[in-house]
Amino acid sequence: MGDTITFRPDEDTAKALEVLTKDGTAVSAAVRSALIEAARRKAGAAIRAEAESLAADESDRAEAMQVLRDMETLRAW
Repeated sequence: MGDTITFRPDEDTAKALEVLTKDGTAVSAAVRSALIEAARRKAGAAIRAEAESLAADESDRAEAMQVLRDMETLRAW
């Protein structure tokens, strides 16, 4: 079992918890699920930002195109 975490929900958080537990979901399960979903979204946003940065990097794109051209000459067909 993991560590116990205690927090004081503000009004918005209390309303969100009410929505997430309305169907009988336990508060702890709702909080765990929300934390995991938030972490996934944050990781996805970071990956998207990195991809956008790489796509905007002209020198990186030029290097990638050169690698593709070099690899094309090695193809068997």
